[in-house]
Amino acid sequence: MSDAGVLPAADAPFVGRRLERVEDTALLSGRGAYGDDLPVKPGTLHAAILRSPHAHARVLGIDTGAAEAFPGVRAVLTGADVKRWSQPFVVGVKSPMEHWSLAQDRVRYVGEPVAVIVAEDRYVAEDALELIRVEYEVLPVAVEIEAAIAEGAPVLHPAVGSNVVSDRSFSYGEPDAAFEAAEHRIQLTVLYPRNSCTPIEGAVVIAEHLAGDEGYEVSSNFMGPFSLHSVMALALKIPGTRLRHKLPRDSGGSFGVKQSVFPYVVLMCLASRKAGAPVKWVEDRLEHLVAATSATSRLCTIEAAVDGDGRISALSYDQFDDVGGYLRAPEPATFYRMHGCLTGAYAIPHLKVRNRVVLTNRTPAGLVRGFGGPQVYFALERLVQRIAQQLGIDPLAVYRRNFVQPEAFPYRAAAGALLDSGNYPLAVEMAEREGGRDELLQRRDTARAEGRLYGIGYAAIVEPSISNMGYISTVMTAEQRAKAGPKNGATASATVSIDPLGGVTVVVASSPAGQGHMTVCAQVVADVFGLVPQQVAVNVDFDTQKDAWSVAAGNYSSRFAGAVAGTVHLAASRLRDKVARIVAHQLACDPADVVFAGGKVGLPDVPGKMLAFARAASSAHWAPGQLPEGESPGLRVTEFWTPPQLTAPDEQDRVNTSAAYGFAFDICAVEIDRDTGRVRIDRYVTTHDAGKLLNPALADGQIRGAFAQGLGAALMEEFRYGGDGSFQSGTFADYLVPTTCEVPDPVIVHLETPSPFTPLGAKGLGEGNNMSTPVCVANAVADALAPIRGACDVRLPLTPLKVMELIGFDDPPPSAGAREASAPSASPAAPGSGSGKALSATGSVQIAATPEVVFNVLLDPRALAKVVPGCHSLEAIGENRYRADVTVGVGMIKARYAAEIALSELDPPHSLRLAGSGSSSLGAARGSGKVRLEPNEGGTRLLYDYSAEVSGKVAAVGSRMLEGAAKIVLAQLFEQLGRQASGQPAQAESRGWWRKMLALFGWKGAA
Repeated sequence: MSDAGVLPAADAPFVGRRLERVEDTALLSGRGAYGDDLPVKPGTLHAAILRSPHAHARVLGIDTGAAEAFPGVRAVLTGADVKRWSQPFVVGVKSPMEHWSLAQDRVRYVGEPVAVIVAEDRYVAEDALELIRVEYEVLPVAVEIEAAIAEGAPVLHPAVGSNVVSDRSFSYGEPDAAFEAAEHRIQLTVLYPRNSCTPIEGAVVIAEHLAGDEGYEVSSNFMGPFSLHSVMALALKIPGTRLRHKLPRDSGGSFGVKQSVFPYVVLMCLASRKAGAPVKWVEDRLEHLVAATSATSRLCTIEAAVDGDGRISALSYDQFDDVGGYLRAPEPATFYRMHGCLTGAYAIPHLKVRNRVVLTNRTPAGLVRGFGGPQVYFALERLVQRIAQQLGIDPLAVYRRNFVQPEAFPYRAAAGALLDSGNYPLAVEMAEREGGRDELLQRRDTARAEGRLYGIGYAAIVEPSISNMGYISTVMTAEQRAKAGPKNGATASATVSIDPLGGVTVVVASSPAGQGHMTVCAQVVADVFGLVPQQVAVNVDFDTQKDAWSVAAGNYSSRFAGAVAGTVHLAASRLRDKVARIVAHQLACDPADVVFAGGKVGLPDVPGKMLAFARAASSAHWAPGQLPEGESPGLRVTEFWTPPQLTAPDEQDRVNTSAAYGFAFDICAVEIDRDTGRVRIDRYVTTHDAGKLLNPALADGQIRGAFAQGLGAALMEEFRYGGDGSFQSGTFADYLVPTTCEVPDPVIVHLETPSPFTPLGAKGLGEGNNMSTPVCVANAVADALAPIRGACDVRLPLTPLKVMELIGFDDPPPSAGAREASAPSASPAAPGSGSGKALSATGSVQIAATPEVVFNVLLDPRALAKVVPGCHSLEAIGENRYRADVTVGVGMIKARYAAEIALSELDPPHSLRLAGSGSSSLGAARGSGKVRLEPNEGGTRLLYDYSAEVSGKVAAVGSRMLEGAAKIVLAQLFEQLGRQASGQPAQAESRGWWRKMLALFGWKGAA
């Protein structure tokens, strides 16, 4: 991938070449500097967070006494402390909603922080969490968008009075007249689900409350936007200068989600204040999936006014965004980042939009790779396919008839986006040719002739980059914006300096997460000074008290190539011009004649007038008295840049939401297995126009990464919630992400139409396939199903079960009967109608005792205490009713439950019903099962049919692990019952959890 040799920059620029990443040596040798690698001060304590097991409940009281007395615990932070030392986070709309870093009067999603334990180590902190007692009054929930907006829905924030916290309508052009005159009105309703990006590294925060009134010092792997620095400082009730925030050099991925670290920065600052020492918190995987953030779920009804040739004259969007339990900054930005370009790549003159922001009892939503794009394009590109299908037109003809044409750029879209450059028809032509579309059409014809399900899908998107910081204010009316003051721009900053030995250093206010910042910045600066990249040191550590930055700083919305690298180029160019003036003074020539090439500076056509770069640059350090008149000493330049095209929203709500707009056109061919519903990607072609490519190798890496994530969203990934709001995708057993085995290598095609609005002509491309791939795959699947379903609606993720439901199938009678038999019991003590995670288990155990003896053991409290796994104590509270203290472990999750056990429907010695319910700091559980005793020659055959329901953190481990755990716990219970009844001593816990599970599922080596 690296080019051999070193050539003068003037002859062969490094920008545009496939250079290897300079970051990789440290990362591949285990010497990266990630958040958890950062050194901490002696005496640093460790935090663990108590999280709500309920999706909606009043907090009636909290008892921290036992936890505070636990050895090794230094402090317990509660909502009262938070209320005393901080204030609610600012909200993106005018609303009396209060969002604190710890819950106050109520909790609104599973996983919401309720208290923080600060201890000498994380193990002690985790153990002490179980000692906190919180009294909850469980409230009705609104988990889905439809439920939250329904009449009589439970209101999450009573002071707001509604779950719809923003309702804005927009109209551009004359959409109503266009729909009235249209030959066709084509409409569909789609739902984009919640998903996330699951970086390898979770959140890390190290916070210290400084002495006196110095404020707080924080190190975290927050990735921006640094407008949230102001949000954090305001919440802590301090000036921004008293919140020093530092970022590590390396990041184990972000993809947007690490903006959600900011509430925990505030929380750990307060924990440090309570404990009087630095505090470190590292997010575990379960915490990340349950409570970090997710892509915003969107319910959208979209309609197009279309003529007979497929030309679209108007679009209408009616959209609901599910932002979770709180409108957390920067939301509702998911709506408005894409607002200016809602017409996509198409020249559609008329547009109307209605946006409603909805609160639900789910984790607050936020930035996820593509941020707003997947939601827009899943609706728009599904509609384009529906238009082609309904009118019987080749989809590519529909695209070509509606595209913005090359001669129209820069093109002002209906809602205000200024599309900077592009050649969309040429990109489609390249995709057809280099992706082999004709061959794919032949494959489809052959497959369909043989009765196989084969489809081809397309997607065309514009990919915004360098967000206008004013776009979020579009959520306000023009009058409200005028009162609040204008907001706009996308300021980037960079500092370039030369040391006394001629070394060049670059500092940027961007937090890399694998994009290759150090490599690309070195390429850019090397070209400016006529050096090689190895001569340029790039510093990507970031410190808000020492480095130049702005509210727009950070690594998000594809800012790096267009804004950050471009600003590095501007800063380096200014510094080069200064060096040129100094050298021109020495050589008595015009600065414009000075050349930087091959590591030298001077006049290449004059013998003896080319100086080594180090010597030419060092004179400003070593001999400042010899500088030209009026030239300031020092060789350090800090540059700030913002695109002038990024103006504030106008009075008609038009806004240019980004500075540059790339383009991607994708073709996806899939085959569906009729028997299993599995979707196989036969070929995926993605054509990108990202302006000037700074390093094509890194560009391809970003495309492959986004494609993998987009494929996960299309086929596997979705955050699932129970009817009671319990989170049910808390491990990678249930939240499936693609691996290299599931991700084919896409065909990548590049087109370069440089942007006239960025310093290097570059645009972003790291998010594009997360926007285009989900809908492109969906369109391919819909096309594959068209011969048997016609125009059908598809819902992501397209798991085999969902695809089989679209194909249509009937279970054979044995399977159907088994499914009915395993349904939860409808008795009062059994679980409810699917509100939590439902589990069921059936089985039998042979016991060497008569049914009478077994029955008597179940009625004896002392014997029953020895039978129940993990039982610490058991006391009678009524006839055949007991209160118990029980510890139950499910994989990595261990919970101590205050439980009640009841025996009912007694028919001695033949049968009874065993029921239990309990609650813990990690959730609630309840279950009921019928136990039958049948005599036989060996004693008694005990048969059980048990169903249970769990919620909270325990439910989050997912159905695969829980089903196995339920079988293990019940097997343990009845095995111990047999030992008690037959007079044998209770069996010690001799086998590990996983060995028991393997044995249960028939692996002989686990016995």
